[in-house]
Amino acid sequence: MKQRTLPSRVEATHGNPFFRSLHDEVERVFDRFGSGFPISARDFWERSEDSLMPALDVAETDTSIDISAEIPGVAENDIDVSITDGVLTLKGEKSSDHEEKEENYHLVERRYGSFRRSISLGFTPDDDKVQASFKDGVLKLHIEKPEGSASKTRKIKIGKS
Repeated sequence: MKQRTLPSRVEATHGNPFFRSLHDEVERVFDRFGSGFPISARDFWERSEDSLMPALDVAETDTSIDISAEIPGVAENDIDVSITDGVLTLKGEKSSDHEEKEENYHLVERRYGSFRRSISLGFTPDDDKVQASFKDGVLKLHIEKPEGSASKTRKIKIGKS
């Protein structure tokens, strides 16, 4: 088995046996994980359930909120966008099949799962003031704020305990 060496932090622990043992075990785990698997550790973690959660960009002005959600691999029909009591909810279902054939292995992966992401808007917009579009795996929402919903900011003084 090929040995990989992680950067050593053992010297910084002043020879503490716990950290030396932990360091050795982490190296063994990486060695075992890397041998015999056709995918890397990074690929494995990127394919975990957390990867179902869409990444969001949110921009707010005095009059509107613009949201972009990256939802690759999801069909437009599999996305549900709703607003209930000032909370925007994105729901959807991802499904993908992946197959790789090489000389020494044959990998078939099927990933299915649902996601749900909610964002408090702080207001309930009028029905005709919300626009949504979906293209190339990116959902874009433009939500106009109702009049009188301007944010009020109050500075809080921090006192001594």
